Amino acid sequence: METVLDRLRTKAAEWNVTLEETRETATSLLGFGVRGDARVVLKVTKQEGDESHSGKVLRAFAGDGAVRVYESETGAVLLERLEPGEDLVSLVKRGADEAATQIFAQVMAKLAHHEAPAECPTVSDWGRGFDRYLNSGDLRIPPDLVDQAHELFQDLASTQRTPMLLHGDLQHYNVLFDSRHGWVTIDPKGVVGELEYEIGAILRNPVELCEFFSTPDIINRRLRTLTDALNLDHSRTLNWSFAQAVLSAIWDIEDGHNVDPDHPSLLLAQTLWSTKKHKII
Repeated sequence: METVLDRLRTKAAEWNVTLEETRETATSLLGFGVRGDARVVLKVTKQEGDESHSGKVLRAFAGDGAVRVYESETGAVLLERLEPGEDLVSLVKRGADEAATQIFAQVMAKLAHHEAPAECPTVSDWGRGFDRYLNSGDLRIPPDLVDQAHELFQDLASTQRTPMLLHGDLQHYNVLFDSRHGWVTIDPKGVVGELEYEIGAILRNPVELCEFFSTPDIINRRLRTLTDALNLDHSRTLNWSFAQAVLSAIWDIEDGHNVDPDHPSLLLAQTLWSTKKHKII
């Protein structure tokens, strides 16, 4: 039976890559090496899923705010290597969250208005996670929070203005600095929705700094910076971000992760809902 390492080596040989180092993540195996004069990253996913089509999504972005693709097929993609590859998490940890938020706005502007590959789901497809959760009998997420988020998500999905190809997981770990191209994004999931949807993942990251990002002041500043820079509907962005935070916790339950009242996404959801009701934001 072919292992993921076997497949990595097979694709390296097929795409003329000399591997120098491998690293494993929860969902993929990465091979770092060279092809000709170019330093490259070869990524092979462990199973079928959102990441399997990242090559097609990245090709659709055509290098506009995204890492460039040399080769791709379902489950494997050969990318240019970003140097030095610093991510936006490091900026936030250095106290430069506002600078990081402004970089997100610049990257989002470049990513906007590209045609989605046929494989990409819609945000409505993703929203079916609410139905699965409600039918599961699980009660780890407060039922009123799920109901509120579900209703909002359905309303937003049915009233979108300009759906387009979105990254789908645009957050601090997935935006890296490259000395040639500046700040670019990696690892898209690829989903079709309005641009206001894209901001949800930014608000609930970096995940290890949940006490920071779930405070009203930080939420408000980030929302204002992004919606003003991109000319987005502030209310829709806020509502999407709340509904997505609950959906993110649902996905974590489906993936077998521990979800309790202090789960980062639920902390954000609770703050967003409280501030929304009291019109603080």
